[in-house]
Amino acid sequence: MGEIGGFKLYKRINEKQQPVSKRLKNYNEFTISLNQDTLKSQASRCMNCGVPFCHSGCPLGNLIPDFNDYIHRGEWKKALNILHSTNNFPEFTGRLCPAPCEKACVLGIIDAPVSIENIEKYLVERGFKEGWIKPKPPTKRTGKTIAIVGSGPAGLAVAQQLNRSGHLVTVFERDDKLGGLLRYGIPNFKLEKNIIDRRINILEEEGIIFKTNVNVGINYSIEKLQKFDAIVLCGGATIPRNLPINKFTINGVHQAMDYLKEQTKALYNQKQEIAINAKNKNVIVIGGGDTGSDCVGTANRQGASSVVNFEILPKPSKNRDTSTPWPFWPLQLKTTTSHDEGCDRNWLINTKEFLTDDSGNLTGIKTVKVKWEVDSNKKPVLIEQSGSEKIWPCDLVLLSLGFTGPEKTLAEQLELKTNQRGNYSAKEYQTNIPKIFTAGDMRRGQSLIVWAISEGREAAKSVNKFLLKKNLLPYKGQGDLLNSNN
Repeated sequence: MGEIGGFKLYKRINEKQQPVSKRLKNYNEFTISLNQDTLKSQASRCMNCGVPFCHSGCPLGNLIPDFNDYIHRGEWKKALNILHSTNNFPEFTGRLCPAPCEKACVLGIIDAPVSIENIEKYLVERGFKEGWIKPKPPTKRTGKTIAIVGSGPAGLAVAQQLNRSGHLVTVFERDDKLGGLLRYGIPNFKLEKNIIDRRINILEEEGIIFKTNVNVGINYSIEKLQKFDAIVLCGGATIPRNLPINKFTINGVHQAMDYLKEQTKALYNQKQEIAINAKNKNVIVIGGGDTGSDCVGTANRQGASSVVNFEILPKPSKNRDTSTPWPFWPLQLKTTTSHDEGCDRNWLINTKEFLTDDSGNLTGIKTVKVKWEVDSNKKPVLIEQSGSEKIWPCDLVLLSLGFTGPEKTLAEQLELKTNQRGNYSAKEYQTNIPKIFTAGDMRRGQSLIVWAISEGREAAKSVNKFLLKKNLLPYKGQGDLLNSNN
């Protein structure tokens, strides 16, 4: 498997990036791909582990040592076949996944882990460039009709899997373009939208029908939806979390997703005026996750005077914390490319009040420092530090506090059960109404794109078992994969 001792011969090499001064002038992706020989040596670092934990770290169970081995041998197409056997859209995960597989890499115990995500990205990009990735419509149809509500990564994955089973699949998207979170929740500098369109074109050629501007339950009746033989709800977790303070009548406080969506739409329509614009403003982003980082990068590209980021949790250490030992996902400091572009990061900060002028325009934020203690029930308790109040001047606040769950419209109209977290309840992806299934963030809550794809693939198995009493997508043996055309 791979090159014997390759992990001793080659050091990890990451993609290079355009200088900050250059990449802030546009919204394009700014990574510089490694050359083929370098990527081959990176794949050769794979250790031939007795037990490869990267499999368990990846929600998709990607066969990472297998495709690394074929890259090491120079058999790139075979490597791509292996990758596609478990991952419908490696061009998305190769750009956007936080790579839990790398955190579970055995080599990572003693050295920098194998650069799995970068290898995955280049592998699929080469596949498109070489023409290896082609539409593969099913050879026969079952006659069963399936409706997918939502075209995010979960919806697209379940649609492709069920279409490959021979069912007639229609995907409904309430927005004007397909992709869900991929389209409007991820800035172009992390995922250019032609990458989505390229894959959508293949799915259409495989026979999937896509309908945009269709909001099921609003401008498309539930009665029409129920005529399908099976329904899969993949609407995501879209209800944003709010701060319980005075924000609703203030000009200058906005949800992060509203901000990111508007900027992405403006790139399609240059005449569209941007209502939430950070240009020449002092911006504060509340929330330290990936979406908060995306707001930082977008604000800097719009020409913000300053960007400050608040996080209510403690600052993690740069090294893996003992509470999250290998191979678990580590608690450690994450610094993104957006942070590197300019951001004053602050931890253990709680926002107490938004300050305004007489016209209701935002002028600043009042905060207080906090600490976390554990109560008698071993639950974390937030403690405000007396005398630590501070006023931060600002003109724009972006709330990036995560999501509380999916919207309830479909649950109410379809009489579906929800759980205590507000997510749609399902057993093996099947709701309390047998023909209706759910997957992705709508079922599990706010999560990763790689989990959404995994959910879509698993939900497709349950739909197949319901419709045909069997799964038409068995796991392929390695020989079948290598002999396939894709």
